[in-house]
Amino acid sequence: MRIEKSVKCIDCPLKCDIYLTAREMGLEEMLEPVYIFYKKYESICRQGSKIKNATILIQGNAKMFVSGHCSRNIILNILIPSNYIGLTSVYGLPDYPYSVSALEDCHTCQIENEALEQIYLQNQHFMKLLNHAFGSSVAAIMNKLISLNQKQIRGRVAESLLYLSRLYDSNSFKLSITRRELGELSAISEENTVRALTELRNEEIIGIDGRNIVLKDTETLSRISMNC
Repeated sequence: MRIEKSVKCIDCPLKCDIYLTAREMGLEEMLEPVYIFYKKYESICRQGSKIKNATILIQGNAKMFVSGHCSRNIILNILIPSNYIGLTSVYGLPDYPYSVSALEDCHTCQIENEALEQIYLQNQHFMKLLNHAFGSSVAAIMNKLISLNQKQIRGRVAESLLYLSRLYDSNSFKLSITRRELGELSAISEENTVRALTELRNEEIIGIDGRNIVLKDTETLSRISMNC
């Protein structure tokens, strides 16, 4: 069950760009954020539903994904603290084009769209920040489309492992997603994901201990990720 409560931005440890810009403009009193807690696996937003608020992830990890035919999902991104959810409303798209669900207990802050749009339209610096965030997201999705269309199974899994390494800023990390979800990140079946991971481990390119992954040979893994 979600836990909702009103909060004051001044008390938030994150100090997101929305608050910092509103304070600079003297509009911080206009913000009336709502702090919402989501349990692990709980849905934060659903594909096709109306976007009512701008959501900032404060704590925890979540997955952003799209649902296709036969209940098959493709994970677009793993979201970490300070990532935004629902920015597309600023660009005239009223519905979520994706779903987001919590990979672990998540703390979020939600701000009404009207307040976000007012700040966006009145502050050029904030407009550039949001445009950059949106553009980076679109570029990442375009690269994923190329990968899914051109790369073989090993290349997709290698690319996903390198993506997670950059996300966690380490060659050694604990998977926040299951093997099935790693397959959804790579747009392949769970069986093919496990097979590819086993091959990479046997070749001593990666190390696996439960959900702990170590990228032992990132150079070789990068070459594999580039193979079509």
